[in-house]
Amino acid sequence: MLIIKEIEKNSIGEEIGLEVGDAVLKFDGYETVDILDYLYYDSKESFTMTIGTRGKEVECEIEKDDDETLGLTFVSDGLEMRLCRNNCIFCFVAQLPKGLRESLYVKDDDYRQSFLCGNYVTLTNVTDSDIERIIRLHLSPLYISVHTLYQNLRSQMLNNRFADRLYDMIKRLSDGGIEIHAQIVLVKGVNDGVALEQTCAMLSQIKNVKTLAVVPCGISGHREGLTKIDDIDQEYSKNLILTVDALNKKSGRNFIFAADDFYVRAKISFPEYEVYGNFDQIENGVGMFASFMHDYNEVCQKSTYRRTFLIVTGVAAKPFIEEYAKKTEDFCNGLKVYVIAPVNKFFGPTITAAGLLTGGDISEAILNFDKEFDEVMLPKNMMKETENVFLDGMTLETLQNLVGKPVKLAEVTGNHFFNILTGKE
Repeated sequence: MLIIKEIEKNSIGEEIGLEVGDAVLKFDGYETVDILDYLYYDSKESFTMTIGTRGKEVECEIEKDDDETLGLTFVSDGLEMRLCRNNCIFCFVAQLPKGLRESLYVKDDDYRQSFLCGNYVTLTNVTDSDIERIIRLHLSPLYISVHTLYQNLRSQMLNNRFADRLYDMIKRLSDGGIEIHAQIVLVKGVNDGVALEQTCAMLSQIKNVKTLAVVPCGISGHREGLTKIDDIDQEYSKNLILTVDALNKKSGRNFIFAADDFYVRAKISFPEYEVYGNFDQIENGVGMFASFMHDYNEVCQKSTYRRTFLIVTGVAAKPFIEEYAKKTEDFCNGLKVYVIAPVNKFFGPTITAAGLLTGGDISEAILNFDKEFDEVMLPKNMMKETENVFLDGMTLETLQNLVGKPVKLAEVTGNHFFNILTGKE
């Protein structure tokens, strides 16, 4: 249930006599679970609402325009995080050393956060009533970690005996009108090969599975006591890209996408911008480089800006960033750009993504850089989503004080990259 904290003046809630402290118990006879119930029904024109007030239950018939609101806020949104029940062989949280922000050690697996924020979930902790609720409230799209549908392999990979019910859940969600963006975290020698092919084939037959990302698992230098996982190389990445292309051709639709990291490792050109459609998987590292190039070309033009920048990026992205730094120098008279990519000492050298660099590794690399520069530029994905804090808890302000230079954060887009380097932002 939801306890009313405030009622907007002249709202429908005030008109029907609701009071602060009343409990919203049900909508259309369904028990209220959290704020998503309220948001869904508040957008409808007619429904019933059961209120607990002064020791009794009262049912209200609501008739309103769809743009009118009940005007209620609540003591709590009811979205207490559901935690993960799995013990995946590739789990990155299990590979984290001590010394990071506390929130990074929390293993969430909450379908509501999948809908609200695009978090990937396994659905191993949902009930039949949860599935019914997702469909009834039309919590779409959802982002689902599939990994595999091959025999009972998913249960083995997730170390959860309930993990193999997923296909029926996805089918039921799709039939209920829920759009799905799926991912496969690929573990070399485990869920690739025949397992990958069968999983892709099964998902391709489900109408509302709109996209499927295949991403490599992250292997940190802190896997003591964990399942041995081999890293991937150039040849493996090339073959994976060829496999994805063949599976798309066989399925008759372009819905499987290899993560950008495979193209970087394979040293193969990225697909064209148009291939990625709506870029539904861009937060999963799919299509970021293609989007960057497109956005860069939209804004690049001749200009003058006498400034020297030091860009810090990840090892994987360094050649690409160096290429576009040089292009920007050619466009902009007076601009000089250096690019460095610190080795990830905190997680280990196999972790090459910029977003997984800590403030400690970044500051050390900048302080050891032996050329003069005016400003530092970092990709914004190095920061916590809601504040300027690195993975190890160092703040952006602390970094600036350590290096004694201004530090600018750039969105991971080509237009922002160009505009910052040329003084337009």
